[in-house]
Amino acid sequence: MPKLKTKSGVKKRFKLTASGLLKHGVAGKRHRLMSHNAKYIRQNRRTKVLSKADTAAVKAWAPYGLS
Repeated sequence: MPKLKTKSGVKKRFKLTASGLLKHGVAGKRHRLMSHNAKYIRQNRRTKVLSKADTAAVKAWAPYGLS
């Protein structure tokens, strides 16, 4: 059987926590932040945990896990 490739975007954007959840950065925080209010910027400052429904799809793109 040939080896399966990991999607290169997944290994750049996600990290696996010890409990098996996926951490990701929040989108929309690079530029044009003047149009967002301060609450949005403050609440999206750190990484978030991916939802359970999306986790299954992302784990399928990384067949051998994320380090």
